[in-house]
Amino acid sequence: MPTTVCTDVDADGVAVLTLDGPDTLNAISGETARQLSAAYRACDADDRVRAVVVTGAGRAFSAGADMSEGSTAFAEPSASFTASPFDPPAWRVRKLVIAAVNGHAIGIGLTLALQCDLRFVASDAKLAIPQVRRGVIGDAQSHHVLRRVAGTAVAADLLLTGRTISGRDAAQYGIANEAMPAADVLPAAVARARDVALHASPAAVALSKSILWSDLTLEEVGDAETSAHYVLMAHPDVAEGPAAWRERRRPEWGLRVSDLSDQPAGRRQSSEA
Repeated sequence: MPTTVCTDVDADGVAVLTLDGPDTLNAISGETARQLSAAYRACDADDRVRAVVVTGAGRAFSAGADMSEGSTAFAEPSASFTASPFDPPAWRVRKLVIAAVNGHAIGIGLTLALQCDLRFVASDAKLAIPQVRRGVIGDAQSHHVLRRVAGTAVAADLLLTGRTISGRDAAQYGIANEAMPAADVLPAAVARARDVALHASPAAVALSKSILWSDLTLEEVGDAETSAHYVLMAHPDVAEGPAAWRERRRPEWGLRVSDLSDQPAGRRQSSEA
């Protein structure tokens, strides 16, 4: 059976998406990618969801592409083949997306996590993009995203050598935000997601993320930030945020992500990452 994707949304608006195939260390098949893509779209469209956590069942995050007998992971590609099977990728989801890398993340398991906004990793997890050792190359826009996240030197080290590092190494290299014991990864990720869900403006997060993941020039970023301020400052939420801070209470935001236009902060980025 292929790894499936289970979705759980709590009362605070935190959605946990679990790669559920522990017998295969959550290996990712085409069906897994389709299910995760559908889950991402649902989280993006649902205003009740304020933040998203992606994790793996059992002792791994994902061991990579499904290479079991009968799989097509390394078959000759069809006309419909894409090396970026997640549609949308996590950076297109207009909510904070955190990868809770609870165990090994190999190949597309790691490149999936790299598409997320934050990464919490198990210190002893094994992480690698070993595709050059399998006769192919890194996928899921990893050549852009990894360079963006950690710089060209780190990206070259992992993509061109295919070597394995630990979660502790990943934090030192800037690939992970935090490394910690495996048992603490999911609770820490959910706690960070809940903090955002309870206190941050969903619209402000969406607009900021749109700019953060864009390829706008310095001047274009300034224009996009100004455009975002026009949207946010025209809504009563601009008074609600400071009032909640002064009164030491949870803010009650009125502006929803679904209220935003398709191009909320200047032009919506259409190219990769």
